[in-house]
Amino acid sequence: MSVEIKLSRSNRIYRPNELVEGKIVTKLSSSISHQGIRLNVNASVNLQVRGGSAGVIESFYGVIKPITILNKTVEVLKSGRISSGTTEIPFSFWLKDPGEKPLEKFYETYHGGDISIQYLASVDISRGYLHKSLSATVEFIIESEKENLPEKPISPEMVIFYMTQDTQRHSLLPELKSGGFRVSGKVCTLCSLSDPIEGELTIESSAVPIQSIEIHLLRLESILVGEKIATESSLIQTTQSLFHRVQSHPRNNLSV
Repeated sequence: MSVEIKLSRSNRIYRPNELVEGKIVTKLSSSISHQGIRLNVNASVNLQVRGGSAGVIESFYGVIKPITILNKTVEVLKSGRISSGTTEIPFSFWLKDPGEKPLEKFYETYHGGDISIQYLASVDISRGYLHKSLSATVEFIIESEKENLPEKPISPEMVIFYMTQDTQRHSLLPELKSGGFRVSGKVCTLCSLSDPIEGELTIESSAVPIQSIEIHLLRLESILVGEKIATESSLIQTTQSLFHRVQSHPRNNLSV
Protein backbone atom coordinates (compact mmCIF):
# COMPACT_ATOMS: atom_id res chain seq x y z
CA MET A 1 0.00 0.00 0.00
CA SER A 2 1.28 3.46 -0.86
CA VAL A 3 0.02 7.03 -0.99
CA GLU A 4 1.50 10.02 -2.80
CA ILE A 5 0.65 13.72 -3.24
CA LYS A 6 0.95 15.08 -6.77
CA LEU A 7 0.57 18.82 -7.29
CA SER A 8 -0.84 20.19 -10.54
CA ARG A 9 2.33 22.20 -11.19
CA SER A 10 5.45 20.18 -11.84
CA ASN A 11 7.70 22.96 -10.48
CA ARG A 12 5.54 23.21 -7.30
CA ILE A 13 5.90 27.03 -7.31
CA TYR A 14 2.98 29.15 -6.07
CA ARG A 15 2.26 32.68 -4.91
CA PRO A 16 0.39 33.43 -1.64
CA ASN A 17 -2.82 34.52 -3.39
CA GLU A 18 -3.12 31.45 -5.63
CA LEU A 19 -5.13 28.23 -5.49
CA VAL A 20 -3.16 25.03 -4.89
CA GLU A 21 -4.54 22.00 -6.70
CA GLY A 22 -3.44 18.40 -6.92
CA LYS A 23 -4.28 14.74 -6.45
CA ILE A 24 -3.83 12.19 -3.70
CA VAL A 25 -2.77 8.98 -5.44
CA THR A 26 -3.23 5.64 -3.64
CA LYS A 27 -1.98 2.26 -4.85
CA LEU A 28 -3.61 -0.63 -3.01
CA SER A 29 -3.51 -4.41 -3.44
CA SER A 30 -7.00 -4.64 -1.93
CA SER A 31 -9.75 -2.19 -1.01
CA ILE A 32 -9.62 -0.55 2.43
CA SER A 33 -12.03 1.37 4.61
CA HIS A 34 -11.03 4.72 6.13
CA GLN A 35 -12.36 7.21 8.65
CA GLY A 36 -11.65 10.25 6.52
CA ILE A 37 -8.91 11.80 4.38
CA ARG A 38 -7.44 15.10 5.55
CA LEU A 39 -4.82 17.37 4.10
CA ASN A 40 -2.71 19.33 6.58
CA VAL A 41 -0.93 22.44 5.30
CA ASN A 42 1.84 23.87 7.48
CA ALA A 43 4.52 26.49 7.05
CA SER A 44 7.04 27.93 9.48
CA VAL A 45 10.36 29.69 9.95
CA ASN A 46 12.80 27.45 11.81
CA LEU A 47 16.35 27.32 13.02
CA GLN A 48 18.11 24.16 11.89
CA VAL A 49 21.18 22.24 13.00
CA ARG A 50 23.76 21.73 10.25
CA GLY A 51 26.22 19.60 12.25
CA GLY A 52 29.82 20.19 13.21
CA SER A 53 30.77 22.88 15.67
CA ALA A 54 27.85 25.08 16.70
CA GLY A 55 27.85 28.57 15.20
CA VAL A 56 26.44 31.78 16.63
CA ILE A 57 22.88 31.23 15.37
CA GLU A 58 22.90 27.46 15.90
CA SER A 59 23.70 27.98 19.58
CA PHE A 60 20.19 29.44 19.98
CA TYR A 61 18.53 26.27 18.64
CA GLY A 62 15.86 25.19 21.13
CA VAL A 63 15.72 28.65 22.67
CA ILE A 64 14.00 30.53 19.85
CA LYS A 65 10.58 29.14 18.95
CA PRO A 66 9.58 28.60 15.28
CA ILE A 67 7.42 31.26 13.64
CA THR A 68 4.19 29.74 12.30
CA ILE A 69 3.15 31.12 8.89
CA LEU A 70 0.36 28.75 7.96
CA ASN A 71 -1.56 26.00 9.76
CA LYS A 72 -4.76 24.67 8.21
CA THR A 73 -6.57 21.37 7.71
CA VAL A 74 -8.61 20.55 4.60
CA GLU A 75 -11.14 17.70 4.69
CA VAL A 76 -10.79 15.93 1.35
CA LEU A 77 -13.16 12.98 1.90
CA LYS A 78 -15.44 11.78 4.66
CA SER A 79 -15.25 8.20 5.90
CA GLY A 80 -15.70 5.50 3.25
CA ARG A 81 -13.75 2.98 1.18
CA ILE A 82 -10.90 3.20 -1.35
CA SER A 83 -10.90 0.62 -4.14
CA SER A 84 -7.94 -1.62 -4.96
CA GLY A 85 -5.51 -0.56 -7.68
CA THR A 86 -4.63 3.07 -8.40
CA THR A 87 -7.06 5.76 -7.20
CA GLU A 88 -6.68 9.50 -7.75
CA ILE A 89 -8.49 11.80 -5.30
CA PRO A 90 -8.50 15.50 -6.30
CA PHE A 91 -8.07 18.32 -3.78
CA SER A 92 -7.67 22.09 -3.77
CA PHE A 93 -7.14 24.84 -1.21
CA TRP A 94 -6.41 28.54 -1.09
CA LEU A 95 -3.20 29.59 0.61
CA LYS A 96 -4.92 32.82 1.68
CA ASP A 97 -8.61 32.40 2.41
CA PRO A 98 -10.64 35.51 1.50
CA GLY A 99 -11.25 37.60 4.61
CA GLU A 100 -8.96 35.44 6.76
CA LYS A 101 -6.17 37.18 8.62
CA PRO A 102 -2.91 35.24 8.13
CA LEU A 103 -0.91 34.14 11.16
CA GLU A 104 2.23 35.71 9.73
CA LYS A 105 3.55 37.24 6.53
CA PHE A 106 4.00 34.75 3.68
CA TYR A 107 7.78 34.70 3.41
CA GLU A 108 9.43 33.16 0.38
CA THR A 109 10.65 29.58 0.63
CA TYR A 110 14.24 29.56 1.88
CA HIS A 111 16.73 26.82 2.75
CA GLY A 112 19.83 28.35 4.29
CA GLY A 113 22.63 27.18 6.50
CA ASP A 114 20.96 27.98 9.84
CA ILE A 115 17.47 29.18 8.88
CA SER A 116 14.77 27.51 6.79
CA ILE A 117 11.33 28.66 5.60
CA GLN A 118 9.35 25.65 4.46
CA TYR A 119 5.81 25.01 3.19
CA LEU A 120 4.51 21.44 3.50
CA ALA A 121 1.29 19.63 2.53
CA SER A 122 0.68 16.31 4.29
CA VAL A 123 -2.10 13.81 3.71
CA ASP A 124 -3.39 11.49 6.43
CA ILE A 125 -5.72 8.59 5.69
CA SER A 126 -7.05 7.45 9.08
CA ARG A 127 -7.91 3.74 9.30
CA GLY A 128 -8.88 3.43 12.96
CA TYR A 129 -7.05 2.03 15.96
CA LEU A 130 -6.38 -1.43 14.51
CA HIS A 131 -4.70 -0.25 11.33
CA LYS A 132 -1.80 2.08 10.67
CA SER A 133 -2.71 5.34 8.95
CA LEU A 134 -1.41 6.05 5.45
CA SER A 135 0.44 9.34 5.10
CA ALA A 136 2.62 11.30 2.68
CA THR A 137 4.20 14.77 2.57
CA VAL A 138 5.25 17.09 -0.24
CA GLU A 139 6.97 20.46 -0.14
CA PHE A 140 5.75 23.31 -2.33
CA ILE A 141 7.58 26.55 -3.06
CA ILE A 142 6.30 30.05 -2.29
CA GLU A 143 7.54 33.06 -4.25
CA SER A 144 6.76 36.75 -3.73
CA GLU A 145 3.42 38.08 -4.86
CA LYS A 146 3.49 39.79 -8.25
CA GLU A 147 2.47 43.16 -6.85
CA ASN A 148 5.56 43.09 -4.62
CA LEU A 149 7.91 42.59 -7.55
CA PRO A 150 9.48 45.59 -9.32
CA GLU A 151 7.87 46.38 -12.68
CA LYS A 152 11.14 47.50 -14.21
CA PRO A 153 14.45 45.59 -14.13
CA ILE A 154 16.57 46.35 -11.09
CA SER A 155 19.29 48.87 -11.90
CA PRO A 156 22.67 47.60 -10.67
CA GLU A 157 24.34 49.40 -7.79
CA MET A 158 28.13 49.28 -7.96
CA VAL A 159 30.23 49.54 -4.81
CA ILE A 160 33.91 50.46 -5.06
CA PHE A 161 36.38 48.67 -2.78
CA TYR A 162 40.12 48.28 -2.29
CA MET A 163 42.49 45.94 -0.43
CA THR A 164 46.02 46.54 0.85
CA GLN A 165 48.30 44.91 3.39
CA ASP A 166 46.86 47.29 5.99
CA THR A 167 43.24 46.15 5.51
CA GLN A 168 43.95 42.45 6.12
CA ARG A 169 43.20 40.81 9.47
CA HIS A 170 45.02 37.52 8.80
CA SER A 171 48.78 36.95 8.78
CA LEU A 172 50.70 37.87 5.62
CA LEU A 173 54.00 36.85 4.08
CA PRO A 174 56.91 39.02 5.20
CA GLU A 175 57.43 40.07 1.56
CA LEU A 176 53.86 41.38 1.39
CA LYS A 177 54.19 43.19 4.71
CA SER A 178 57.30 45.02 3.57
CA GLY A 179 56.63 45.35 -0.17
CA GLY A 180 52.87 45.73 0.06
CA PHE A 181 50.10 45.23 -2.49
CA ARG A 182 47.00 47.04 -3.68
CA VAL A 183 43.88 45.56 -5.27
CA SER A 184 40.89 47.70 -6.20
CA GLY A 185 37.60 47.00 -7.89
CA LYS A 186 33.86 47.34 -7.95
CA VAL A 187 30.99 44.86 -7.55
CA CYS A 188 27.25 44.93 -8.10
CA THR A 189 25.41 44.73 -4.75
CA LEU A 190 21.81 44.92 -6.00
CA CYS A 191 20.70 42.47 -8.67
CA SER A 192 18.04 39.88 -9.44
CA LEU A 193 18.60 36.27 -8.30
CA SER A 194 18.22 35.18 -11.93
CA ASP A 195 21.04 37.48 -13.12
CA PRO A 196 24.79 36.96 -12.73
CA ILE A 197 26.74 38.99 -10.18
CA GLU A 198 29.12 41.26 -12.08
CA GLY A 199 32.15 43.20 -11.01
CA GLU A 200 35.68 44.22 -11.82
CA LEU A 201 38.99 43.52 -10.07
CA THR A 202 42.24 45.38 -10.74
CA ILE A 203 45.60 44.34 -9.32
CA GLU A 204 47.47 47.63 -9.12
CA SER A 205 50.61 46.32 -7.42
CA SER A 206 51.99 43.26 -5.66
CA ALA A 207 55.37 42.48 -4.14
CA VAL A 208 55.04 38.75 -4.88
CA PRO A 209 53.93 36.80 -7.98
CA ILE A 210 50.20 36.03 -8.22
CA GLN A 211 49.25 32.42 -8.94
CA SER A 212 45.48 32.53 -8.56
CA ILE A 213 42.54 34.65 -7.43
CA GLU A 214 39.53 33.24 -5.58
CA ILE A 215 36.19 35.01 -5.26
CA HIS A 216 33.94 33.72 -2.47
CA LEU A 217 30.18 34.19 -2.42
CA LEU A 218 28.94 34.14 1.19
CA ARG A 219 25.46 33.84 2.66
CA LEU A 220 24.68 36.06 5.66
CA GLU A 221 21.87 35.00 7.99
CA SER A 222 20.68 37.06 10.96
CA ILE A 223 18.21 36.59 13.80
CA LEU A 224 17.00 38.99 16.48
CA VAL A 225 17.77 37.75 20.00
CA GLY A 226 16.37 40.17 22.55
CA GLU A 227 17.80 43.52 21.53
CA LYS A 228 20.83 42.04 19.76
CA ILE A 229 21.25 40.73 16.22
CA ALA A 230 23.17 37.47 15.78
CA THR A 231 24.70 36.98 12.34
CA GLU A 232 26.32 33.91 10.78
CA SER A 233 28.06 33.59 7.40
CA SER A 234 28.50 30.47 5.28
CA LEU A 235 30.20 29.80 1.97
CA ILE A 236 27.93 29.27 -1.05
CA GLN A 237 30.29 29.31 -4.01
CA THR A 238 33.96 29.77 -4.88
CA THR A 239 35.12 31.04 -8.27
CA GLN A 240 38.82 30.70 -9.06
CA SER A 241 40.87 32.41 -11.77
CA LEU A 242 44.27 30.85 -12.52
CA PHE A 243 47.38 32.68 -13.63
CA HIS A 244 50.77 31.52 -14.86
CA ARG A 245 52.69 33.19 -12.04
CA VAL A 246 51.85 36.75 -13.09
CA GLN A 247 54.26 39.29 -11.67
CA SER A 248 52.49 42.60 -11.15
CA HIS A 249 54.58 45.74 -11.27
CA PRO A 250 53.47 49.01 -9.66
CA ARG A 251 53.30 50.59 -13.11
CA ASN A 252 51.25 47.79 -14.71
CA ASN A 253 47.63 47.10 -13.88
CA LEU A 254 46.04 43.68 -14.23
CA SER A 255 42.23 43.61 -14.57
CA VAL A 256 40.04 40.54 -14.05
